[in-house]
Amino acid sequence: MVNMAIRRGWQSVLSLASVLPSLTYAAPCDIYAEGNTPCVAAHSTTRALYSSYSGPLYQVRRGSDNTTTVVSPLSVGGVANADSQDRFCAGTTCLITIIYDQSGHGNHLSQAPPGGFRGPDANGYDNVASAIGAPVTLNGKKAYGVFISPGTGYRNNVGSGIARGDAAEGMYAVLDGTHFNSGCCFDYGNAETSNTDTGNGHMEAIYFGNSNYWGSGAGSGPWLMADLENGLFSGQGAKYNGGDPSISHRFFTAIVKGQPGRWALRGGDGVSGGLNTYYNGPRPSASGYNPMKKEGSIILGIGGDNSVSAQGTFYEGVMTSGYPSDASENAVQADVVAAGYAVAQMTSGPGFSVGNVRSFRVTTSGYDTRYLAHSGSTVNTQVVSDSSSTSLKKAASWTLRTGFANSACFSFESRDAPGSYLRHYDFVLQLTANDGSKTFKEDSTFCPQAGLTGQGTSSIRAWNYPTCWIRHYDNVGYVARNGGMHVFDNAASFHADVSWAVGPGFA
Repeated sequence: MVNMAIRRGWQSVLSLASVLPSLTYAAPCDIYAEGNTPCVAAHSTTRALYSSYSGPLYQVRRGSDNTTTVVSPLSVGGVANADSQDRFCAGTTCLITIIYDQSGHGNHLSQAPPGGFRGPDANGYDNVASAIGAPVTLNGKKAYGVFISPGTGYRNNVGSGIARGDAAEGMYAVLDGTHFNSGCCFDYGNAETSNTDTGNGHMEAIYFGNSNYWGSGAGSGPWLMADLENGLFSGQGAKYNGGDPSISHRFFTAIVKGQPGRWALRGGDGVSGGLNTYYNGPRPSASGYNPMKKEGSIILGIGGDNSVSAQGTFYEGVMTSGYPSDASENAVQADVVAAGYAVAQMTSGPGFSVGNVRSFRVTTSGYDTRYLAHSGSTVNTQVVSDSSSTSLKKAASWTLRTGFANSACFSFESRDAPGSYLRHYDFVLQLTANDGSKTFKEDSTFCPQAGLTGQGTSSIRAWNYPTCWIRHYDNVGYVARNGGMHVFDNAASFHADVSWAVGPGFA
């Protein structure tokens, strides 16, 4: 039997070729160029966006020595060489520090600086993303996306060739349609150069999330909308558009485009089928949006004023000079489908299976008789042995459940308090009853992998903050970031403190 993903890929390639018969092979930016709307920014950590591109895709920095390396495609026009990242980052943490522009305009994205809102860095800068937070495969080849947690953001305030004023432009992005929140604002696109809100019409960016303060679509969201500054627009006005659907696709192709007097929203499933048009019509009637006053900065994961409360996942995206035709966008969608995006393994390491009861022993020298446990709602480490009381043994035993926010990861239920789970709150670990909320589900989902110190250990990262790992510090439990701003993020002994010996539960 022919693999269905491969069959869909070939059908998409044939469809693409019928749209643009002059191109023997077309990647997204080849397609836009053929339509006379060339890419002026092209960002992806998963693949080349030109069929002839073999340059850098992104840079990672490892926590052990702060050195960096560049990840490029495996072959010309191909998928990222994720194995080179894995080798470079083995046994330590890694962050994505630069996402390179493939267009030749130099519109690289890096750590966003402070703005109207300050980021969580000690100097007000935003965080940058974990290099392993969003693993995927493209036609079976491993790659990594950009997992944006609240407080994470990238920016380029000196965009070259990016639309300014009322000039026409288009943009698309491939996103995770299941990773979102209502915070402001998970954006990719054109924003202010000052990092502040300079007024209506000074932005034109893809927004994805379920904020309904300024506008909304059908159902409860999340929705694709356009962030045009001081409004998230699903249609002509800043309110409701019943033609803008709630999105549930695991991989979602999102499109925003605008020209004098007109703009459009389009979207579709990133693994099959075509695009649908959610809106195509006049600019908003409120003052400031017609004509537009775009400034030409580029943002990812944040609002134009550096609002940093949003979350989402970005795999690839471009910005164009000129207003792309529907035919060009349809061909880009066919290419995205042909790329074969699929979910990848989220966890690794020994001892993890749903339903098993496990204990987690500290491996840091001098503390290795202690286990992850709890006293009431406080999560800490305690000395546990065969002679310990039954109540202490239960407090140091955890039942592995399917991850509430991601079924590929785990949630840890207390053995002695059924219905209560390990979670983080303000980066401190707690034991809390499941309240069924989206926030609880995300805060109580953890993804284990082989321990950073090796030797049969496991390290366990927070699903919704993949730069943060379960750590003991002064015998208290945290989710900590290697070398971050908190005292418990201290880089000294970090690798040992986040590496746990996983064994059978005591009770």
